[in-house]
Amino acid sequence: MVLVEDVRGLKSLVDIAVDLRRDIHMHPETAFEEKRTAGLVADRLRELGITVHTGLAGTGVVGVLEGLKPGTRTIGLRADMDALFIQEDTGLPYQSIIDGKMHACGHDGHTAMLLGAAEYLAKRNDFSGVVVFIFQPAEESEGGAREMIKEGLFQRFPCDAIYGMHNMPGMPAGHFAIKHGPLFAAGDTWQVVFEGTGGHGAFPDRSTDPSAALGAFLSSYQHIISRRIPAREAAILRIGFIEGGNFSSPNIIPSEILVRGTARSYTAQIRDRLEKNLDDVARSCAAVFGCTARSKYQRRYPPLINHAIQTEIAIQAARSVAGSTVVDADTSIQGGSEDFAFMLEERPGAYILMGNGDGPDAPFVHTPKYDFNDDVIPHGIAYWVNLVAEELDESV
Repeated sequence: MVLVEDVRGLKSLVDIAVDLRRDIHMHPETAFEEKRTAGLVADRLRELGITVHTGLAGTGVVGVLEGLKPGTRTIGLRADMDALFIQEDTGLPYQSIIDGKMHACGHDGHTAMLLGAAEYLAKRNDFSGVVVFIFQPAEESEGGAREMIKEGLFQRFPCDAIYGMHNMPGMPAGHFAIKHGPLFAAGDTWQVVFEGTGGHGAFPDRSTDPSAALGAFLSSYQHIISRRIPAREAAILRIGFIEGGNFSSPNIIPSEILVRGTARSYTAQIRDRLEKNLDDVARSCAAVFGCTARSKYQRRYPPLINHAIQTEIAIQAARSVAGSTVVDADTSIQGGSEDFAFMLEERPGAYILMGNGDGPDAPFVHTPKYDFNDDVIPHGIAYWVNLVAEELDESV
């Protein structure tokens, strides 16, 4: 099997992939609702002669392609398919026609690039082993990867290694970035309920006021990062929601106030420490003002940790597309989370970032003006093809 070095040679594949991408973009479907997208993917894989399996985690699609050469290894390539609950504001001719939903993270592009790679490999399947194309639903906050695993993804399709990719606005088109070890953070949510007696606003001495406990907590919880987490470690705590009392009754001291937020970390030890210390600080702040506190910490996505051997394979595949000077092999850790982390807990593998171009001021993912850059599609297809060559071609 020959590595793809000249992405210009992929023009016919790219034209098809762009059309597919824009079709998917116009018809965004959110978590576990990707029926139209899954149907489009499955139909395309069947047209290419690839064995198709549907229904995993509801709308997941898996394609299996065997190489012409004998081989014992199987690798999985994963793309996500779901959109977000965002009203698109790009004004593009292929703008979302579904009110309140759009592909604001580039999953339309991820799906199109993997379909393009599937076409290339189906026509030139001179590799040794098996490629499993995994089109995953519900990456955005709903853990579609976890659900596919629960329903037997790796029992039905035993992969020796698993790979994923995501676009990155602001990174130049044709560039790649990756690192061994933690790349994306664990994404957790937490909440604290402060409880007091509540009472009449004119008689605060006859009540216990949870707003006082909340105030102390708001000024104290960030000390968990600065005082309880080692300086060499990275962690984030943020508040996103506060609720208490009734807007129409400002003269009533509420008996209960809720605060919710997010936590990000990169190791199990720091994750444990954040959970414990949030509870400790909340209870201490509540006790000072005669109140109580109940905390809840929900572990959602684990940290995404790239494996050493597969990271090096991914680096070589990217370099064969873009050249060594535009592949950052030790990039900085990312504050976001990615449910491909669940797959990396089950199988060795690696996750890479690919530049979406448009400069540092490009609209970022999860914003109304974001759009996947079709110009990077050939780079993504070539990366997937070269990854298969690196993994499954003994002559490379």
